[in-house]
Amino acid sequence: MKKIRQTTKEGSLTLVRNNKGFTLIELAVVLVIIGLILGSVIKGKDLITSAKQKNFYASFIKTWELAIATYYDRTGFLLGDGLVNGGTAASPDGIFDNVGTDFSNVEAILRRVGLEVPTTNTGNSGTMAYSGSTGSATVSMFYRNLASVTDGRAGNRLYFTGMPTDLAVALDRIIDGQTDSANGEFRIFPDNTGAGVWPSVQTQATVNASYRINFP
Repeated sequence: MKKIRQTTKEGSLTLVRNNKGFTLIELAVVLVIIGLILGSVIKGKDLITSAKQKNFYASFIKTWELAIATYYDRTGFLLGDGLVNGGTAASPDGIFDNVGTDFSNVEAILRRVGLEVPTTNTGNSGTMAYSGSTGSATVSMFYRNLASVTDGRAGNRLYFTGMPTDLAVALDRIIDGQTDSANGEFRIFPDNTGAGVWPSVQTQATVNASYRINFP
């Protein structure tokens, strides 16, 4: 800080006057510091959001995928396929029944064969709460046998409703390594929506999506 000290004498009285102000260098340093602080805050928010997205994938999607795989390995049957496997149809046919967010039958079957039921932050194993850049939502999961519109590829899928768009885009990148909503294992539903381009998070807060289970 620049200081000018000026002294005059009037008789025995000494007067001291200081003119204080910031130099251009000092102002530049302050602006740089402010920029660094703002950059750190933004970067911190990005890291927190990324951690939330990865946690959703690991603790919800992958946990259920592991439960399905372990059940198949232990019993030779597909979880959620026929009443005997926690589904809704009378007999197993090798494809998921349309099981809604009430997973009580599926949970009972898992416990019956000694497997743990996946836990979520809602207390309902079929839903998961998430808060992201486009707001908060509770994502619901279903077992579905869905056919792709774009390539005709049918398959057993975990079907998600009310998924925040920013989360869906991040999951597509995590699972498929790219953000193509019409191709890969993770897709928008129906997968011909938007010609492979995810909606803008500014114009559409949530989407429906699906994740293909690639076995048995």
